[in-house]
Amino acid sequence: MKTTGYNPVIMTAEVAATAAFYVRHFGFRPLFEVDWYVHLQSVEDERVNLAILDGSHETIPAVGRGRVSGLLLNFEVEDVDAEYDRLKAAGLPILLELRDEDFGQRHFITQDPNGVLIDMIKPIAPTAEFAALYAPGNVPA
Repeated sequence: MKTTGYNPVIMTAEVAATAAFYVRHFGFRPLFEVDWYVHLQSVEDERVNLAILDGSHETIPAVGRGRVSGLLLNFEVEDVDAEYDRLKAAGLPILLELRDEDFGQRHFITQDPNGVLIDMIKPIAPTAEFAALYAPGNVPA
């Protein structure tokens, strides 16, 4: 399979409010908008895309309709400490406080209005134990 693009789609009953949340707090802009679907793109990196879809829309098979469940979005950022301060000041819930992980991440977890978890990550050097588990040439610095 030769993939030419990839973007997660969040199914919700609150399309406009969810899109506005990602525009306001995560630097996205709408590229396409109808009342049941919004395609968002990062203003900083056009390869980063996210879509918001009315979970009851007819294009979704009946068995899959509804709202998102069990989803964690990872955003790798340059300055996770600054993002933590910014999002906490904006009133977003902090479900996991900012911390360093032995496996090579400094991160925290917040949540969108639909309950989607958002993991804000800065790769850091892992402990020697975890560094040995990475594929050659892929150990975070």
